Amino acid sequence: MQERIKDFHGLGTEAEVLEAARNPENRIEFVRIMFTDILGRPMDFSIPVSELERAFGEGKGFDGSSVEGFVRIEESDLVIVPDPRTFRVFPWTYQGFDPAVTWREAIMFGDIYQPDGNHYPGDSRYVLKRTLERMKSEFGFADFKCGPEMEFFIFPDDQTPVPTDSGGYFFAGRHGEVRKEIQLLLKKMGIEPEYDHHEVAHGQHEIDLRYQNALDMADIIMVFRYMAKKVARMHGLYLTFMPKPINGQNGSGMHVHQSLWRNGHNAFFEKEAPYHLSSEARHYTAGIIHHAREVCAIFSQWINSYKRLIEGYEAPVYIAWGQKNRSAYIRVPEYQPGKEKATRIELRSPDPGCNIYLALATMLSAGLDGIKNRLELPEPVEENIYHMSSSKQKKAGIQVLPRNLQEAVRLVEKSQLVRETLGEQLHEKFIANKRKEIEDYLQNVPDEFDKQVSPYEIKRYLPML
Repeated sequence: MQERIKDFHGLGTEAEVLEAARNPENRIEFVRIMFTDILGRPMDFSIPVSELERAFGEGKGFDGSSVEGFVRIEESDLVIVPDPRTFRVFPWTYQGFDPAVTWREAIMFGDIYQPDGNHYPGDSRYVLKRTLERMKSEFGFADFKCGPEMEFFIFPDDQTPVPTDSGGYFFAGRHGEVRKEIQLLLKKMGIEPEYDHHEVAHGQHEIDLRYQNALDMADIIMVFRYMAKKVARMHGLYLTFMPKPINGQNGSGMHVHQSLWRNGHNAFFEKEAPYHLSSEARHYTAGIIHHAREVCAIFSQWINSYKRLIEGYEAPVYIAWGQKNRSAYIRVPEYQPGKEKATRIELRSPDPGCNIYLALATMLSAGLDGIKNRLELPEPVEENIYHMSSSKQKKAGIQVLPRNLQEAVRLVEKSQLVRETLGEQLHEKFIANKRKEIEDYLQNVPDEFDKQVSPYEIKRYLPML
């Protein structure tokens, strides 16, 4: 008889978490504490459940000097305090070589502090929390809701980007059962998927997540990435969020649906307005468009990201918006009567390899700047921009995203908006990290790979992303 695994989610206090964790019937032996480095990659360590109460009270110290973009070796000590709201338990039981040894493991996120008790400025999660607090205190919004579309490839292993099927958009393909298993396991952890299908490229898939507030969603994305890779691995496959692993095929994006809420109502909806977008929604969208070029390095942070952002592969190269235009930077899904809560914009440039905390914080900051300065939204563009002449694009005032990471880094370095959002220290460390990435790439890759995926990228990014 198969053991019934009890799930845990929605616990809000330290007392509730400790009660669940200490209950011997639940057999939770370890808690995995997860955070990200400056690049958004998952970092974690585990503590015995007996240490959890102390972790709530004192935090757990760790050496930050070996974490990319964190502190120098002479100032290495950092402390992370778990957030009880993030407590979830993996929906399986681990089995030791001794059949009598079994256990379960929980996962939590938290806030990183310096020894003096101040928030560590290099903590990406704190950057998002700080931006959300500013949204509430300065603009009076209660919530920033996000729903990302997660695209990914499934390959035989982490060295060989060979498609595992010949499927297309909504068509045929293989490994639909992998998508289903990912979703069922996430659901046991209280994470609600909304949609799944085969994507355009061979071996490419998509799972959409039901919208949540931005901080919860960022944590969920971290769990999603872990779960997706684990399920594929259990099937003897490799799943990657690398933006562009295959030449001649579409890359993977992470379209982010988003809206602002106030007093339980969607502040983006206005019944009689054009496109049913409120004035705040229009100003917000104008802000994201206005800052599109300077924030690009946050949404598309890898050399490889810009092999995706080229014409001809449905990637949003051109900075414009529309309702039915999937070549545009921002799409506004059509309003369906009775579904005011679903009024939103869809930002199409980010890719799933970004630092999700910094990406959500930056797009929110850009939108809020549009509201603050009452920026005007340009006219929508509904025709396929790829087929427009350059003179027609210029007449319509359509700009282009940076062509490569070098250009994007030069722009983000000058961006006051990004500097204020990330903070001085994180902004400088991000730029320094990206410059080193560019230097290494230019030393190893000839110019002929300007718009082509190079073997160097496969070797560097495929195992990592």
